[in-house]
Amino acid sequence: MNPIFDFFLGPYEDRELSLIILEATAFFFGIASVVYAKREDILVYPTGLVATVITTYIFLVDRLYGDMMMNFYYSIMSIYGWWNWTRRSEDRRLVVNITRTNTKEKWIGFGFFLLTMLVTYGVYRMFGAEIEPTNYVDIFTSGIFFTAMWYMANKKLENWTLWILGDLITVPLYAYRGWGMFSLQYLIFTVLAIQGYLAWKKNLGKSPQTS
Repeated sequence: MNPIFDFFLGPYEDRELSLIILEATAFFFGIASVVYAKREDILVYPTGLVATVITTYIFLVDRLYGDMMMNFYYSIMSIYGWWNWTRRSEDRRLVVNITRTNTKEKWIGFGFFLLTMLVTYGVYRMFGAEIEPTNYVDIFTSGIFFTAMWYMANKKLENWTLWILGDLITVPLYAYRGWGMFSLQYLIFTVLAIQGYLAWKKNLGKSPQTS
């Protein structure tokens, strides 16, 4: 039909139908999760879990181990974030509110960044996969995204800055690989992350409305 049509649908011509359905499902729940995150809604985590578990499986099938580890981390951190966001004090107020990172938390985040890259690199080696230049980008973005996930689980405003950076790198990476649907998803993620940053900045230190 046209180059845009070929870009988004061409790679799926020889793709198993089951994987196409799974990718579309992950796409839908992934977008929903970021929308809920922007609203500071607890549904960010159940919707995110659906997306990350499916995506972990897809990347395992395609031997993209950096992306696979990134989404596996998301799943673990989603469980932690789900618990952390719902914790309440004795007067039934939510314990975790939106704040900025302090110096200690910045160093912890940097530690997570380095550790995640090392673990992701080790996974590639463990599976005996050839590490190409784009895989090093996977390793780098894995560090960014895992740190962002940890910051989000603790409602740190800086999580959105990291999401924006990682998303901007991932959009052309997935386009280069022919992952049209995922590339579009991360483009949408970038826009939502910018909106999320602005929304959370307005609510620094405030507790969300609870019933």
